[in-house]
Amino acid sequence: MSDSTRPQWRLDQPKVRSARRLPRFNADAFGRLSERFAHFLGTGRFLLFQSIFVGIWISLNLALVAYRWDPYPFILLNLAFSTQAAYAAPLILLAQNRQADRDRISLDEDRQRAEAAKADTEYLAREIASLRLAIGDLATRDYLHDEVNRLLEDMPKSNDDQRI
Repeated sequence: MSDSTRPQWRLDQPKVRSARRLPRFNADAFGRLSERFAHFLGTGRFLLFQSIFVGIWISLNLALVAYRWDPYPFILLNLAFSTQAAYAAPLILLAQNRQADRDRISLDEDRQRAEAAKADTEYLAREIASLRLAIGDLATRDYLHDEVNRLLEDMPKSNDDQRI
């Protein structure tokens, strides 16, 4: 067998099949989109729009007898709601997971800041304690005031003070 007719794969190894190439998408952009969608689903505006849509849907199907595309049990409307719920639930869960990840990161940062603040506080407390020990040996204002008063009392009175 020549090299050109020889198979490219070996019989003692499994054939490597090329993986299907799926379209690539930006997971972060998709996550942001899902968060905006989940946020919209939780608003009164969405509930108002959906209520108006359902009211129009039911009204048109009951009033326009000739054009009923979804008669009374409204199976098509239920299918639309089921489809909406099938997509909304995973998107809401994705948004919650992203929020939980952000909360976890924030909690870790808060914990690190708290540990740093505690270490700073303990350092400052030790410094204040050492300053108090050092100041304990110094003369206080009250002590100096009392000493000055005592010295003033011990001083002989001048002739000017005796005239008054």
